[in-house]
Amino acid sequence: MNLPSHPESTTVPGLPEDDAATLRGIDGCELIDLILPDMNGLLRGKRITRDALDKVYADGVCLPMSLIATDITGNTVEETGLGYDIGDEDRICRPVPGSLRSVPWAPRPMAQLLLAMEDAAGGLFEANPREVLRRVLARYAARGLKPVVAVELEFYLFEQRPDADGRPVASRNPATGAPNRSTQVYYMEDLNDYRGFTDAVAAACRAQRIPADTAVAEYAPGQFEINLKHRDDALLACDDAIYLKRAIKAIAQQQGALASFMAKPLVDQAGSGMHIHVSVLDGEGRNVFASPVGQPADALRHAIGGLQRSAADCLLLFAPNANSYRRFVLNAFVPLNTCWGYNNRTVAMRIPHGGEANTRVEHRIAGADANVYLVTAAVLAGMLHGIENGFDPGPPITGNAYEQTENLTPFWRDTIDDFLASGFVAEWFGTSFRHIYGQQKLKEIRSFNTQVTDLEYDWYLRSV
Repeated sequence: MNLPSHPESTTVPGLPEDDAATLRGIDGCELIDLILPDMNGLLRGKRITRDALDKVYADGVCLPMSLIATDITGNTVEETGLGYDIGDEDRICRPVPGSLRSVPWAPRPMAQLLLAMEDAAGGLFEANPREVLRRVLARYAARGLKPVVAVELEFYLFEQRPDADGRPVASRNPATGAPNRSTQVYYMEDLNDYRGFTDAVAAACRAQRIPADTAVAEYAPGQFEINLKHRDDALLACDDAIYLKRAIKAIAQQQGALASFMAKPLVDQAGSGMHIHVSVLDGEGRNVFASPVGQPADALRHAIGGLQRSAADCLLLFAPNANSYRRFVLNAFVPLNTCWGYNNRTVAMRIPHGGEANTRVEHRIAGADANVYLVTAAVLAGMLHGIENGFDPGPPITGNAYEQTENLTPFWRDTIDDFLASGFVAEWFGTSFRHIYGQQKLKEIRSFNTQVTDLEYDWYLRSV
């Protein structure tokens, strides 16, 4: 199929200037991916030719409303009310201004563009994850406050093909050809050996204006973390994370590997987390958390207190999948309660070392498998809830939190029930979102529980 190129035509009616500049920088752009992240953070949408872009900006594009709430396997969840009950009807989806980016790893000149779904009245659909976050940010703005957000994502690199049982295979070190078996946290030699991958990701980030900052080798063989720089626009910070994750997966595939953001892919190795760093600016641009170690500002204390009080209500957003709960184990730098502390990776809410002016909260509960818009919305809502109500977080933990606090074991079904019954979720995110997301997860746990696993055969086939 020969697609028309448009090197001479870079003007699109209604195109924001940032997007127009991006389009001009993609010489001969042929295709555009229209992306609608669903509630699981999976990217759904359409691929169009450059010829069709003008119409998308002018009129939007139709996509089934049910796409927002499909389950992790891609099936419509009828219990949400977005399937047969409404005839699986379409909704108009319009471009998110400023979100047009290149696709630098593509073999042909391409762009990608985020979409926002509308409701029947032409407003933004309230259960769209990006819209959930936007409404939380509006409550900050109403108080003259602005969150500053940075996202950290951990992931594994595996061999592209699983083993005969469908399990992941440890990636081979590109320099030695040997399977990765040792754990060398922050080991520079690992970064050097994987430089072909990390350099390609860094180049893709530059091409897409993604402010990637740091790459480190993490606590398990083949596990890495890439950090994004802070943004004073939380929506843009989450957009960056969506594009970064897509780039990591695509570049890994090109290099014969599989990048996995599964929360706990290996039972005997560290899980992968999504850490959200947040400070809050007042109307004068001052960090309201700024304070010396051991003397937390009232706003910082209250924000942490709010995170503690909302943690159970929002745990389903931080741990959305069956596998998410495998990550919550002792001595794995994963929080098992809601304690806080300074410069301490065993707590849930960590205040990183960095000087008074840079005081911020690092929220460490969420897994890398979660939806970044929903995690950020939950973190910011909890913080503002605490600031508004003056909640007290109790004293900070010094030393090993696992030995000083009660360690909790969360269960998926309990978390779903807590979410569906939560007044906090209804108030901050809306009853429609609570219903749709909760029903989606109920469908997933019911489907999951119908499966007979290999472990059941090992334990029961002959013994009972």
